[in-house]
Amino acid sequence: MTRVGFVGIGNMGEPMAANLAKKGFAVVAYDKDAGRAERFAREHGPDCAAAATPRDLAPVDALITMLPTGTDVRQALLEDGIASHLRRGTLVIDMSSSDPVGTRALGPQLAARGLVFMDAPVSGAVPRARTGTLAIMIGCADRAVIERARPILLAMGERLFEVGPLGAGHAMKALNNFLAGTAFAAACEALLAGQRFGLDPATMIDVLNASSGRSWVTELVMKEQVIERRHSSGFALGLLAKDVKIAADLAAAMKLDAPVMRLISERWIEARDRLGYGRDNTEAVLAWDRDL
Repeated sequence: MTRVGFVGIGNMGEPMAANLAKKGFAVVAYDKDAGRAERFAREHGPDCAAAATPRDLAPVDALITMLPTGTDVRQALLEDGIASHLRRGTLVIDMSSSDPVGTRALGPQLAARGLVFMDAPVSGAVPRARTGTLAIMIGCADRAVIERARPILLAMGERLFEVGPLGAGHAMKALNNFLAGTAFAAACEALLAGQRFGLDPATMIDVLNASSGRSWVTELVMKEQVIERRHSSGFALGLLAKDVKIAADLAAAMKLDAPVMRLISERWIEARDRLGYGRDNTEAVLAWDRDL
């Protein structure tokens, strides 16, 4: 039985690790909140365990990190000492939404310890994490490593995309979330402008979805999350602001003039600062229009 260490038993990590357990992997859960890891181990069968310290992750064959930022990943692996306890040859998969430049810098440091590193961030949020139908973006140039990781990744996702070498997965994830964040911000501004003019918001969405303004946001997000004010997407406002900023920073690092990225990043940071990091990302509309 393949033993998989899973670092980060949060909103996304818990259902992802649960799907690993359901597919027959022996999961060793680790979280700074020890109670989360212990609950996971109790709830998912005798082959699962909770790691009380980084040393308890030593026997795993592969290790997954699912943490809020790349800084958290680096701290967990290097500063908190997880990497120093892993056996040489252990496969380390960062499925967080990390900074791709930082991921490429981390690679050689882990390789110097004899560890195999790849990035594989996900798209689909909590609902698809629960159903094991995430889209996964793989950053790795080594075919043998990808094939080694494939059964683990397929336990959590239904579509695997090989997008390039180390860091490419994180770059793709940030750019995807930039586009999603842009579509949401634009749809909110259109809705608010129309509402102030006297248009009915629900009718506006129906028209947009039958017209060229249609997008994933108008089809699946706006009515339920914004017009009905459920704000229950399960993805934190601060996390989306972070991802959009990663995309803007990536463009800057590539010396690309990207004014739309800069503006959208500023808008999401503004919403985060007004409402708070942990609010649902769809609540950003409340920060952009105080009259809603």
